[in-house]
Amino acid sequence: MKRSEINDAIIRAEADFAKVGFALPGFAKWSLEDWKAQRAPARDMIETGLGWDVTDFAEGRFGTKGLLLFTVRNGKIAGGFGNRPYAEKIMIARRDQVTPMHRHGTKVEDIINRAALTDGATLAIRLYTAAPDGSLSKSLPVVAHLDGMVRELAPGSVVKLNPGESITLFPTTYHSFWGEGGDVVAGEVSSVNDDRTDNIFAEPLARFSPIEEDAAVFRPIVTDIAGLSA
Repeated sequence: MKRSEINDAIIRAEADFAKVGFALPGFAKWSLEDWKAQRAPARDMIETGLGWDVTDFAEGRFGTKGLLLFTVRNGKIAGGFGNRPYAEKIMIARRDQVTPMHRHGTKVEDIINRAALTDGATLAIRLYTAAPDGSLSKSLPVVAHLDGMVRELAPGSVVKLNPGESITLFPTTYHSFWGEGGDVVAGEVSSVNDDRTDNIFAEPLARFSPIEEDAAVFRPIVTDIAGLSA
């Protein structure tokens, strides 16, 4: 991705989060120099990937295949004293901008439609079940947990969440999502999240995108600050 594209996505997202009343924590506005200055007290924040994350999955089509998210809180897989056993993200699912089909090895998550930025927009999620070998099955039914209600769906079914509605996704559930009919602010509440190791894509993809530095950094993203705690 181009840095200018990342900057534009974050500027737009900040305005959209403010529009729906979701207040970001203070570190959302930290510069790279701020992160460097705070590297000692912020060690856990850096190691658990808190902050901005913008990806096109290294395919160069952010408008149609990509995601912007901000990790508000997270713990460590290893646990330990004082560790958070949970994570929270806030995301923007743009109209017809697909987060590609994937599942997780260990993470259990609730995906929530927090707000529609366009009247009538929903968060659309396509679902499949993992086969016994972990691959995507196009024959096994999907057990969907929608706001605590359990439903059995045909493989490849699409559920559409209105604002306030949610789905619980377990490690055996492949899922892909996008804004349907407009842009959506989506939330994620989950067990500990490790985006470096716990994303299993249905097709070969890179979780993080290489960056073409064609502009100055507006807000650093998680890959910019990842090595600061070393």
